[in-house]
Amino acid sequence: MSLILIVLVLILLFGGGGGYYAHRSYGGYGSGGVLVDESGPTMPMIDYEDEPPPAIGALYRRVADDYRARGSPIMLGASHTARQLLWLQEGWPEAFARAKWFLGLPQYWAWRFSGVAASERTTLGAQSHLWSVPDRRHAPIVARQGWQHLMPPLAPAWQSLGPLRPELAQRTGLHPDTRVLCGIHDSSANFYRYQAAGLRGFTLVSTGTWIVALSDQTPPEALDETRAMTCNADPTGAPLAGALCMGGREFSLIAGPQPRGAVARAAVVARMIAQGSMAVPCFGEEDGILPGRARRGHFAGPPPDTPAERRALALLAAALLTDLLLDTLGSAGDVVLDGSFATDPLYPALVAALRPAQRVLFTLDPYGAAAGTALLAGHATRSAPAALTLRAPPPQALPGLRRYRTLWRDRATALTESMT
Repeated sequence: MSLILIVLVLILLFGGGGGYYAHRSYGGYGSGGVLVDESGPTMPMIDYEDEPPPAIGALYRRVADDYRARGSPIMLGASHTARQLLWLQEGWPEAFARAKWFLGLPQYWAWRFSGVAASERTTLGAQSHLWSVPDRRHAPIVARQGWQHLMPPLAPAWQSLGPLRPELAQRTGLHPDTRVLCGIHDSSANFYRYQAAGLRGFTLVSTGTWIVALSDQTPPEALDETRAMTCNADPTGAPLAGALCMGGREFSLIAGPQPRGAVARAAVVARMIAQGSMAVPCFGEEDGILPGRARRGHFAGPPPDTPAERRALALLAAALLTDLLLDTLGSAGDVVLDGSFATDPLYPALVAALRPAQRVLFTLDPYGAAAGTALLAGHATRSAPAALTLRAPPPQALPGLRRYRTLWRDRATALTESMT
């Protein structure tokens, strides 16, 4: 009997990682979902970066739950599926009334492949505002808005929902007994890869369009809404504390056009540190962990003159943002780095230099979410840790880095501190 892991398709199409230069990603994030009836979608899926009408935004702020139940601040655009449902309910009542289920993206594809509708905890727990992760149940807004009937029964991410639809098996040539798993959110899938390898008490930093730090150490009551902290879920439904920022977009805005295959040079980074050149966030439209800093990004000290200098400052900013995310989470155990930034040799070395009290490890595997998803197939039968190769970055001598970090933080948090 074979398995079809539908989220592998989803990750390739909609994954949250992307690259340094991804200015806009259509669809995915944790806040993608589709209203469907028995035959298919009753409305197109909303892009999480679409901007709802002002009246919908104002209404959502009035009806949204408190921070603990939401599991995240109220973010920009259509970032939360609860807000998308409200928009669909108010804007297209007839199509909304025809819907039988609201399916998160992984479960939408599982339904398309198998015909079985399900809800799943990691998808619901990824800033959807539909699920209270600490309470392990739907958030109160679901009942208040009358959405209970749209929520299919819960199933674990690793559960087989059933065989492939017969017509799809015939059309594709796949075996009729091919099983379809429920599916998982990409960040939780990536974290699960390390859980399956036996790691515990660690913080994972995944890098791409977003820098997402997830930890199994930080309790939900320690989360801070003003710092854009989140409460995600692992495949069992247990809380994962999160802190995130749009580090990839920051990088691209700071670095500007770069030659293909470019990497930061240690000598250029050392020169930027020595002369006090820095990129002070945030250059993008998201505050993230720095409230009030959106669109206030600027260069301080001698400005960069070349693409190499801009890249060096962008990588320094990414490492410093990572360091700040780790402090925000209270990270104390091992730190694991993966994703786009980890392919630049200086990024893991910079993070390690900024976190001397912790062991910093990294992997160059670009398919962590896909690997974690594939490991779901063996979840119920796995008797030994899954194989995993992690590396330690070589030590990097960068005189003045600690002083540079202090000055960067003072500048980056000056406005933040006055607003909290």
